Amino acid sequence: MSAGALTSDATAARARRRFGAAGLITPATLLVVLILLLPLLLLFRYSLNRFEPGQFMVEALTVENYVNLVTDSYYRNVMLTTLWVAASCTLICIVAGFPAAYVLARARSRWKSILLLAVVLPLFVGNAVRAAGWMVLLGNRGVLNSSLTWLGVIEQPVQIMYTPLAVVIGITAVNLPFVVLTMQSVIESIDRALEEAALSLGAGPVRTFFKVTLPLAMPGVIAGTILSFILGMNAYATPVLLGGPQFQMMAPTVYKRIVEQANWPFGAALAFLLMAVTLILSTVSHLLVQRHYRRTMARAEPAH
Repeated sequence: MSAGALTSDATAARARRRFGAAGLITPATLLVVLILLLPLLLLFRYSLNRFEPGQFMVEALTVENYVNLVTDSYYRNVMLTTLWVAASCTLICIVAGFPAAYVLARARSRWKSILLLAVVLPLFVGNAVRAAGWMVLLGNRGVLNSSLTWLGVIEQPVQIMYTPLAVVIGITAVNLPFVVLTMQSVIESIDRALEEAALSLGAGPVRTFFKVTLPLAMPGVIAGTILSFILGMNAYATPVLLGGPQFQMMAPTVYKRIVEQANWPFGAALAFLLMAVTLILSTVSHLLVQRHYRRTMARAEPAH
């Protein structure tokens, strides 16, 4: 067979592989476009309309809804509250979840399945059901206050329900299993020999953690941080049930504007603002932590 024929056959084989891969990707791409992008585009188009009571929506191309969001102090406070709650829950989840993830990753086989089940089990319960459980526990006549009163620790019930603290507790409980599982999968891939080598060279457990374990586990920490922050920013059931009507976060506010007031243009603008802020902050934090991670790993490499 001539060289030209061989080249032609190789080119044809590459073309078939290329078109075969495109054929496999195309259905999934179309599905994402139909299910995700088209509704978002439609919602964005709604956000540029005007709301007229009794007329539902008036077709327009205006940024009035976005201007009102930026200039209205009420919505700025709602956004700041949402950011504060999401950041607080994320910090707690990372600090509390890393030891649990480490224990789960290093557990022996006979205990690992039990520990993994204990982490995964809360995910089988809906957020609203878990929030109802926290209401029973944290209410003025709930289990916690009743137990403290019976023990003589307090004389009057401590107001926990319908406070920011209750919301942080509830969202943290929802996000923690996701963060633990995310970090556990990364920690599990870290070779134990690296930690043992650091200990044998004189580094104590704390130094080994900060110089070896934490830098290598940073991809899991980054992923868990972003996941928890996104879930906290978009929480709905927990703020409504545990925060009460006076506590406002972005997701319940979007629901009220769209469903209760039928103000689709303003509700759509609220939804896009929430999505944009979440995306921007998540991307920026990911880039900053990744840069710090790369610098840390570069310093840890032995000099050649």
